[in-house]
Amino acid sequence: MHLILIATHNPAKLKELSGNLKNIISRNIKLLSLKDLKINDEPEETGKDFASNSFLKAKYYAEKTGLPTIADDGGIEIDSLNGEPGVNSKRWLGFDASDQQIIDYVVKKMSQFPKNRRAAHLRTCITFYDPKTKNYFQEIEQVDGIITDKAARNFQPGFPYRALFRVDKYQKYYDELTEEEHADINHRIKALKRLEKKIIHVIPAKAGIQT
Repeated sequence: MHLILIATHNPAKLKELSGNLKNIISRNIKLLSLKDLKINDEPEETGKDFASNSFLKAKYYAEKTGLPTIADDGGIEIDSLNGEPGVNSKRWLGFDASDQQIIDYVVKKMSQFPKNRRAAHLRTCITFYDPKTKNYFQEIEQVDGIITDKAARNFQPGFPYRALFRVDKYQKYYDELTEEEHADINHRIKALKRLEKKIIHVIPAKAGIQT
């Protein structure tokens, strides 16, 4: 059996990534998590953009475990804040903030801007890195919307920025989209599906580590 590591400590992100790799799983490939391998450390994210940090994380965990690895980096970029928080989305408050702390901070910071100056973009880059061949693939995607002045009533834990994000295409909170609407615009899943097609071509012959 071949193994691939999904390198994230975020339970919500792990569920979203692993739950949308059905074509890989069907090919006798098992997905492992950092928790499965009892890995708690993480690399310093020194990249200047999502692609750099995504690559950095995938390479770090791949070389640490010897396993082909999928890692992503993403966040939100707000036009009126010159693209902030961008790569600092996770650490914008300067500490490991809770979902509610992040939501409260964004609401306060954006209170000075009217509706026509609240454009924002959820962006992600997902990387697959093979430690044996040193080859890697990346896919980038985004969804456009605006920052609202209050959070959705039932937002998904682990994704605080989505709680305040209203999708342009459907004029609805991200977390209130139907399953069909979510599948249509989810930037992480779109990027992941394109990446999956590339992985399938290399895993059987090159990247798999057999048990």
